[in-house]
Amino acid sequence: MKVKRIVANIETQDAAGAKSFYQDVLGLEVVMDHGWIATYGAKEQMSIQISFATQGGSGTLTPDLSVEVDDVEEALKRVVQAGIPVEYGPADEPWGVRRFYVRDPLGKLVNILGHASANSGGNR
Repeated sequence: MKVKRIVANIETQDAAGAKSFYQDVLGLEVVMDHGWIATYGAKEQMSIQISFATQGGSGTLTPDLSVEVDDVEEALKRVVQAGIPVEYGPADEPWGVRRFYVRDPLGKLVNILGHASANSGGNR
């Protein structure tokens, strides 16, 4: 048996809030919408991962989701333009990522990160 996909299912009554953050701010596409459930994704092939943590690293809270982006500074700019408060960072972490935390409109703590070698050609 091979795991083909892992999907995070987040309960909400605020589908519009989810759309505003995950589609409008992060740029994900609606890949499925049945009215009672909407799934956002990207055409790029993604790795299958699931993490279990006692903390979020650097003494932070454990985030509900981690979203890796190709340009952390652009993601930060979009978050700020959307008026979403940054709860942590941006920070260059000792394990080689640049990241920041925000809460999505559903209250979930989201870790937005990029690996140091992938962040705007190394600009931080």
